[in-house]
Amino acid sequence: MMNKNKIKVLVVDDSALIRQLLTEILNTDREIEVVGTAQDPYRARDKIKELNPDVLTLDVEMPRMDGLTFLRNLMRLHPMPVVMISSLTERGADITLQALELGAVDFVSKPKIDVAHSLAEYSEDIIAKVKAAARARIRTGLETPVALKEVAPKLSADAVLGAGPRSRPFKTTDKIIAIGASTGGTEAIKEVLMRLPADTPGIVISQHIPEAFSAPFAARMNNASAMTVCEAADGQQILPGHVYIAPGSHHLLVERSGARYICRLNDGPPVNRHRPAVDVMFRSVAQNAAGNAVGVLLTGMGDDGARGLKEMHEAGAATIAQDEKTSIVWGMPGEAVRLGCVDAVLPLDKIASRILSLVRESAA
Repeated sequence: MMNKNKIKVLVVDDSALIRQLLTEILNTDREIEVVGTAQDPYRARDKIKELNPDVLTLDVEMPRMDGLTFLRNLMRLHPMPVVMISSLTERGADITLQALELGAVDFVSKPKIDVAHSLAEYSEDIIAKVKAAARARIRTGLETPVALKEVAPKLSADAVLGAGPRSRPFKTTDKIIAIGASTGGTEAIKEVLMRLPADTPGIVISQHIPEAFSAPFAARMNNASAMTVCEAADGQQILPGHVYIAPGSHHLLVERSGARYICRLNDGPPVNRHRPAVDVMFRSVAQNAAGNAVGVLLTGMGDDGARGLKEMHEAGAATIAQDEKTSIVWGMPGEAVRLGCVDAVLPLDKIASRILSLVRESAA
């Protein structure tokens, strides 16, 4: 008998091992109940009608009907929170980014080898993403249960970059824009970049994303934006009209080289359990750009970026947070608002115009 107070999950995957593994992982949490599984979209369609789940986990690549086709039909006929199960390949990355465009809330990555061990290792993250999906706003074979891994310590930006101001021997008035996001961020970032002209000051972005996904994500943003968008490289100069996206394997920091800003990549420990971490990037911008910067915190689960945005605010930067109504998950921007460090809380479609007005006002 289903517990009405639990998050009801339907697992859809053509692999019996993955269905069993995800069921065992999710059922270890007392707030979640896997109410059913399906091996293809046709069976999933019947199970959705029968079980009325709160969240669907959906394999990207399946027989009979691919995950994207099914997701497209689902979002049209029966919109609901979906977490994609994606392979860590170039094709898997591209399909997953398309799924996020179609309305999937988030994704869980599975490598091509040793899938069972890898998914079990990230059980905490899988559970958190399903819980976040259950609260999100929707745009329209193991023989024994898997034990949860020990929770990794939640490090602050201190683990990568010391607090406090940096010396700035050369003065500059060049502007820089720093954007952070997580759950729902790939589409939110696109919505902002699409509205910015080609002469916008340089932008640095930290989005929580796996290593295999950041280059395809940058390529998709480049196609959608008037600006030139790339995956950031160490030592790269930050130029107007250009956007630099943190690689999925490194923190992205902004440093000063004379009167110029440059990208620095850092492979230090995960901060707030993320690498890249928004807090690290925001701290570096606070130290090196101060009042010449604009900080923007978009939709995302957790609180990464909130303390960094506070540091930017205290250094004199203008700060913006996406509002609750337009956020898929109002975790990161909501925490920044609670810290009292946000100058403007705006719907997603108003953020680009506010960025432009801020950089033009300061240039006048």
